[in-house]
Amino acid sequence: MSVNIPQSSKKRVVIVGGGFGGLCLAKKLRNSNFQVVLVDKNNYHQFPPLIYQIASSGIEPSSISFPFRKIFQRRKDFYFRMAEVRSIFPEHKIVQTSIGKISYDYLVLAAGTTTNFFGNKSIEENAIPMKNVSEAMGLQNAILSNFERALTCSNEVERQELLNIVIVGGGATGVEIAGALSEMKNFVVPKDYPDLPKSLVNIYLIEAGERLLSSMSNESSLSVENFLRRMGVNVLLNKMVTEFKDNKVYLKDGSTIATRTFIWVSGVAGVKIDNMPKESVGRGNRIEVDAYNQVKGMSDVFCIGDQSIMPDGDENWVGGHPQLAQVAIQQGSLLAANLKRKEEGKSLKPFKYKNLGTMATVGRNRAVAEFKKIKMAGFVAWVMWLIVHLRSILGVRNKIIVFYNWAINYFTYGQSLRLILYPKKAKEVMDREERLASLHWGEDLKTSFKDDSL
Repeated sequence: MSVNIPQSSKKRVVIVGGGFGGLCLAKKLRNSNFQVVLVDKNNYHQFPPLIYQIASSGIEPSSISFPFRKIFQRRKDFYFRMAEVRSIFPEHKIVQTSIGKISYDYLVLAAGTTTNFFGNKSIEENAIPMKNVSEAMGLQNAILSNFERALTCSNEVERQELLNIVIVGGGATGVEIAGALSEMKNFVVPKDYPDLPKSLVNIYLIEAGERLLSSMSNESSLSVENFLRRMGVNVLLNKMVTEFKDNKVYLKDGSTIATRTFIWVSGVAGVKIDNMPKESVGRGNRIEVDAYNQVKGMSDVFCIGDQSIMPDGDENWVGGHPQLAQVAIQQGSLLAANLKRKEEGKSLKPFKYKNLGTMATVGRNRAVAEFKKIKMAGFVAWVMWLIVHLRSILGVRNKIIVFYNWAINYFTYGQSLRLILYPKKAKEVMDREERLASLHWGEDLKTSFKDDSL
């Protein structure tokens, strides 16, 4: 096969996606009796909880990204292939990728989620999502470029469009980017743009529900709302966005907000896999699994993390688990143990989610944290947030760089990462990659095959 993975006497586990769940699974299968193949569209693992800090120029993209090949440098019977999975053929135990077909003995889908625009084309075409490092860099470019344009704009209406920032979605990502941009407005704009009154910069956070952070307690939601309002964020609750047209966000109540920075973090959907039976796909395009994370109706195919939903396998979480990193990590860890047990002829252990707590931050000294019956808000919660996230970043170098940036920001608000960097001819580069892929892999890119010998 074109992917150049040698056949082995060991059974092959193909993991699709190197997020929290997929990475944990691959690590836990170290020194096991499996050949492990990790497939991801990027050649690095990214740390989603801190992506918003790239958009607000708080940290460097490389400090929350870590190459897969570096992680598994000395690992035997491990292979990484940078590719996108397009479809699966469980009857042949084949995965069709953008670089060719890969056979498997066990397949684990851990590709995560993508931004959900709920079928609204005007929003999808105009909004700026923030699901990955590259999108966060694009948002950073947009914000800084709009500040630069506003300085030379003589039309007051156009200037206000450039300086209004609208964020849709009151979950953790929404409140965190709103808080970070508010700190940028209050402390960075006066220094970097002294001839641009900061009062002209307006930040709107729109949530369709009645409160922010709906997955947390009412007390934490109220604390975050109060933090943001005191920081100057316009928090709009019970407001639904219906359309974006002519540089205006249209709300269901008929009101509009003029903006050229329209950030959409209002929902996610599971990454689509072709050939997946309809009965195996549940709410939010997430793949339904049983208590052992096995895809319903499929043999030797598993799904973990945000891409999966366990509607009735865990009696404490009827309807499915929250889409959090700790869920994915726990599922990846248990699945590694279950695959080993399966090979040993032992019974599998069902997944039971252990909630280790939830937290969110909106800025310096402002955060909320919940651990079982303990709820806290303010400085202590913020310090705990810093410690937990710093420990979770891969690589000692990355930890040091992030800590350094945080320290500088804390004392000076003077991070030096506000750079506008546009990749040149990005579309031409991608088109060239597609042409080269077609020439190099040829027939193996086709989504059909003549026999079962692959």
